[in-house]
Amino acid sequence: MQEINLKKYHHYPVMLKEVLELLNIKPDGIYVDCTLGGAGHSSEILKRIPKGHLYAFEQDEMVIASSKAKLEAIGNNFTIINNNFANLKEELASLGIEKVDGIFYDLGVSSFQLDIPERGFSYQADAPLDMRMDQRNELSAYEVVNNYSEADLKRILYEYGEERFAPLIVKKIISNRPVNTTFELVDLIKQALPASVLRKEKHPAKKTFQAIRIEVNQELAVFRQSLTDAFTLLNKDGRIVVLTFHSLEDRLCKQLFKEQTSLDLPPDLPFIPDGYDIKFALVNQKVITASEEELSLNNRSHSAKLRAIQKIKD
Repeated sequence: MQEINLKKYHHYPVMLKEVLELLNIKPDGIYVDCTLGGAGHSSEILKRIPKGHLYAFEQDEMVIASSKAKLEAIGNNFTIINNNFANLKEELASLGIEKVDGIFYDLGVSSFQLDIPERGFSYQADAPLDMRMDQRNELSAYEVVNNYSEADLKRILYEYGEERFAPLIVKKIISNRPVNTTFELVDLIKQALPASVLRKEKHPAKKTFQAIRIEVNQELAVFRQSLTDAFTLLNKDGRIVVLTFHSLEDRLCKQLFKEQTSLDLPPDLPFIPDGYDIKFALVNQKVITASEEELSLNNRSHSAKLRAIQKIKD
């Protein structure tokens, strides 16, 4: 497995100041970064827990060596777990960890994955269709584009890309199979879309690429599973902080947070039955977005949304 030298790629930890404030880090706390990536957020968390421990999940083997070196320059009180954060609870349990003080998610594709053409994530560079965050997985963008049925492809583009022209795009793809590269796919998308849309859209392939990437990596299902388990891992006063980059992730986060901070009971009950206590509270009532200053420094922050929840009762 080829390793990535992160020094060649500029890694900007999105909304770093806000993330650290929301985590409310204790020097002796146990924290989990579910998305290590270039270790931008992890590095700053590690600096703030000299008597604590950081557990960082990273499924992309190409980045682990460089991220590990970056963390080692700060301290040795960390553990990198080469696994999908869907297995959050099981992996921590195998290390004897049942409760933690904070969990952080930085969802979506990493900057270095976008910037390395051969990974096939970007619609702005020509490469084989891949899009696997974990290259040990068998399912790639090539299989999705070339082997999925017309109905499944349309469903993916509608649900994961919110692409209203899904039928036109899918018809064009199917009639031109096999599609081997990212630019071949981009060209087919451009051919399928009406000229009026091509003039208005920032990039016509954005929604389709997002949809295929989410399917390849099962991103929404993985996040739902992991966040559901994360609620059970928090100590009292512990927090979960989630950074999302598209509406589907944010909507799911908002929904799961709401389930934990409200009761689904008839409004006329004279009392709340045992076992129905609310154990969590929102840290920020309104979603947090990037500041103007950050947007001027990092364009990829423009779609970022930040939410946090705290455990208030065991």
